[in-house]
Amino acid sequence: MNKGDDFDDKMIVAEVVAGQKELFRLLVNRHEQSVYGMGLSFFRNAEDASDFTQEVFLKVFSNLPRFEGRSRFSTWLYKIAYNTAVNRVTRKKEYHSLAEDDSVIDGDTPERAMLRAAIREAVLEAVRELPERYRICVDLFFFYDRSYQEIEAITGYPVNTIKSHVFRAKKLLRERLKGFAEGGIE
Repeated sequence: MNKGDDFDDKMIVAEVVAGQKELFRLLVNRHEQSVYGMGLSFFRNAEDASDFTQEVFLKVFSNLPRFEGRSRFSTWLYKIAYNTAVNRVTRKKEYHSLAEDDSVIDGDTPERAMLRAAIREAVLEAVRELPERYRICVDLFFFYDRSYQEIEAITGYPVNTIKSHVFRAKKLLRERLKGFAEGGIE
């Protein structure tokens, strides 16, 4: 997201708060896929992710007058989404990383598709073994392209803790995938 998008978001928020409620649809359209993606990473099924997305946008709409504009709108939205997901997960005790996304690349040969699947499975297994706090920071940093400051605003973890979690997660992943990268699986 660029600064122009954030400025647009803040302008839309101001208009919605001023009474043009129908403009909220623009915010939903702009951010729905990201929130849905977070829902998938937490709940791993489309129905729960859709319910989660609706719940998040209902919360955002009802709390819109509280948005002060000190952070990017997307950061504020992600904080609401993250807290909503964590509250649900606390009840269910499950979190799944976005590394588990099952993307297919067009034009892959069967051999490349098999190799990609093997690599993906090795990475997935290594990510599953990470402590949950590391997985969350890694997801937000690498898959959602959030800065350390944004992750702090979303999770409540201090920036240095986030940096440490990301660093340690990368180190653990590197160690666990070392044999795979050298041509064989240990």
